Amino acid sequence: MRTPFLMNLLLTFVWLALSGNFSLANTLFGFLMSFAIMWIISLNSENRKYFRIAPKTIGFVLFFLAELTKANIQVAIEVMTPKSTMKPGIVRYPLEAKSDFEITLLANLISLTPGTCSLDVSTDRKVLYIHAMYIGDKEKFIRDIQNGFERRLLAILR
Repeated sequence: MRTPFLMNLLLTFVWLALSGNFSLANTLFGFLMSFAIMWIISLNSENRKYFRIAPKTIGFVLFFLAELTKANIQVAIEVMTPKSTMKPGIVRYPLEAKSDFEITLLANLISLTPGTCSLDVSTDRKVLYIHAMYIGDKEKFIRDIQNGFERRLLAILR
């Protein structure tokens, strides 16, 4: 997977050098154009993992940025208003992630989102304990993480 990504970057830099325009829009255009060219060239190839994972990774980054923005706004409103709407609690989250890397990455992504903090992983690595500022419905909170962070993360890593 590393080689196609590096080739994509190399083709992007070639595009930038040939066009002479180093703006962000031209860089994105060059990256997308080189991605499309590499995808067309590799249609008959068996190793197409990069072309499945790259769009999922971009989607995950956009999803995480949206969740990060939403959580920041929610915490900022909580800090600025006199009335507290917090319902803090600790949730026992059943993990679908199995490897240490998957669990660590998920726990860190959860902790990076304001209002949530990963506390501990059970010794059998099947449960992650999460503290959150806003837990109205524990089942909905668990489903949101399962269908949001964990499902998207595992789609990239597996």
